[in-house]
Amino acid sequence: MIHRIGAAQPAITRLGVFGAGASAREVAWLAHECFGPNLPLTFVVDRNDLVGTSQNGIPVMHLDAYANDFPNAPIVVAVGDPAQREECVRKCLDAGMGFASLIHPRVEASRSITLEEGTIVCAGVVLTTNITIGRHVHINIGCTVSHDAQLDDFVTLSPGVHVSGWVHIGRGAFLGTGAVVINGSKERRVVIGERAVIGAGACVVQDVHPRTTVVGVPATRTL
Repeated sequence: MIHRIGAAQPAITRLGVFGAGASAREVAWLAHECFGPNLPLTFVVDRNDLVGTSQNGIPVMHLDAYANDFPNAPIVVAVGDPAQREECVRKCLDAGMGFASLIHPRVEASRSITLEEGTIVCAGVVLTTNITIGRHVHINIGCTVSHDAQLDDFVTLSPGVHVSGWVHIGRGAFLGTGAVVINGSKERRVVIGERAVIGAGACVVQDVHPRTTVVGVPATRTL
């Protein structure tokens, strides 16, 4: 489902957060910021060793049990690595689960932003205008995304990433903390290829090929 920022978020009466680590704890806080502190939350995992424990007072259940007990409750996947997140989404789909998106109330955004299911937008994010965001994208705290940008499915923007206008970030790309991408143009976007990795603090000034890692200022390919 495509959601337009600025519209009311769909009502949620219970939410599963796939994962039980640091990212999951942050997403649980985000969910309570979005829907109130009384929203029932469950950490959902596919590892038996964590079942029956709790994190920050939130119980941990196995995915199969959660799907059986709460078949109509959505899940959001709180896994930072794009490839692992995609695998977790497949497991949730196989279990018959649907997905929620979470948009923190302190996100600044125009009404010309669209995003798809499962996407997380954290506190302090600024999204300007005419931005398209795919499925299960993570936009972490303090990021900015400028006009006419496109973020494909499973992209991760780590905290403090800044994406300028006319940039296209391909499926499953990962941008490390504090990375910066300069602007392209209407005639020629700056393109970061699918599964590319941009190192923390890097400054991207040209296209990045798919499945490559770049670091530094300006960002260059690692050997």
